[in-house]
Amino acid sequence: MRTMNCEEILAALNEYVDGNEAAPLCEEFKRHLAGCQPCQVVVNNMRQTILLCKDGRRYEIPPQCREKIHALLREKFKARLEQGGGPKAP
Repeated sequence: MRTMNCEEILAALNEYVDGNEAAPLCEEFKRHLAGCQPCQVVVNNMRQTILLCKDGRRYEIPPQCREKIHALLREKFKARLEQGGGPKAP
């Protein structure tokens, strides 16, 4: 029986974390995760993020962190404009 690789795991991760996948795929996830610590970390982080979003509380981002994020986003946007990319249409 073939075990999924990390790329395949990440491609189907949302369905697995949400519990929407069929049993055979879940078993493949479990086999892969049993031996892959990096994928375990990704799955655990994703589950924690979902739990935080579901609880409905707002979390204040510290001002320095918020400023740094805004500056990075401005840099990325400016670089895209300079490359002629501009914002992507929906």
